[in-house]
Amino acid sequence: MPDKLQVFLLALLITYILTPVVRKFAQQIEAVDKPGKRKINLRSVPNLGGLAIYLGFLLAVLLRVGLDSGFELGAILIGATLIVLLGVFDDLYQLKPAVKLMGQIIAALVLVVAGVSIQFVSHPLGEGMIYLGILGPPLTVFWIVGLTNTVNLIDGLDGLAAGVSLIAALTLLAVSIQQGQYFTAAIIAAVAGSCLGFLPYNFHPAKIFMGDSGALLIGYLLAAVSVIGALKGAAAMTLLVPILALGVPIFDTAFAIVRRFYYGRPISRADHGHLHHRLLALGWSQKQTALIVYVMSIFLGATAYLVNHLNSQNGILLVIITGIFLLYSCWRIGIFSVDLPREGRALHSESQQEQNI
Repeated sequence: MPDKLQVFLLALLITYILTPVVRKFAQQIEAVDKPGKRKINLRSVPNLGGLAIYLGFLLAVLLRVGLDSGFELGAILIGATLIVLLGVFDDLYQLKPAVKLMGQIIAALVLVVAGVSIQFVSHPLGEGMIYLGILGPPLTVFWIVGLTNTVNLIDGLDGLAAGVSLIAALTLLAVSIQQGQYFTAAIIAAVAGSCLGFLPYNFHPAKIFMGDSGALLIGYLLAAVSVIGALKGAAAMTLLVPILALGVPIFDTAFAIVRRFYYGRPISRADHGHLHHRLLALGWSQKQTALIVYVMSIFLGATAYLVNHLNSQNGILLVIITGIFLLYSCWRIGIFSVDLPREGRALHSESQQEQNI
């Protein structure tokens, strides 16, 4: 099997080199993210950064892992390619939500057809596993589509999605190595390297955005790798580890759904209740907000790694305690409210202006 460090470094190097090329291409075809009411950026920024992430991941995998690794890898690459194309078209032409959802379902089905499907989940009352049977494929599609969108929804601040995804990927990489899942480790190493190679250009002030092409791709790859890891892992915690590793985007998305449902607003309608909006409203700058969320992601990643060492009961108990702590923390900063308070809106606006001068 390929050396994980080599895959990581190759993906990092290729992405770092290609990102300025993609940025120039995006400028030439006027693929830019313009300021708007729903945007934090107050200047136009080139989009399509996901192309650089995709090429870094793809080339590293092809050069160091190879296509002879089985149907799973082929399915991942085909699905990832479909997702990137879907994201590029959405970045350029603003596809309808139904079209995007259908494309994501098709990409998820590519994995299911290739045999990548969730077959077991941890037993909530003790050791052992629950066999899902015919429920496995639809649950797999739901999982992949859900995670694909969670990364996209958190991509609202310079460097946020790339940094959080990097931390999540490194967590899954550590767990994969610990469990001896070398194929999974090689794939996730390519994801982590691509995220890190892109981050210097995306951290505030961002020179390029990853766009839906990047956010959807990263979410899809993390979801696919977590399913493969659950399939091959002997640990009973299965999907609890990736849920914690991707805790920030998952919980932020869950809170957004509950918040909008409670206030009678469409789930697809944007608001100012996301974690990064709340932190900006408290007076933190864009850089500080991103770093705070990074720390939260590292904490959840460390918890995920610890959970992987525990038995089912203790692992679930730790997850519940962590969940309660997150609920309390999010309630304290007002994440369950749809709109920012008046003073929060002022601070939010000032923060944007200061960071975009």
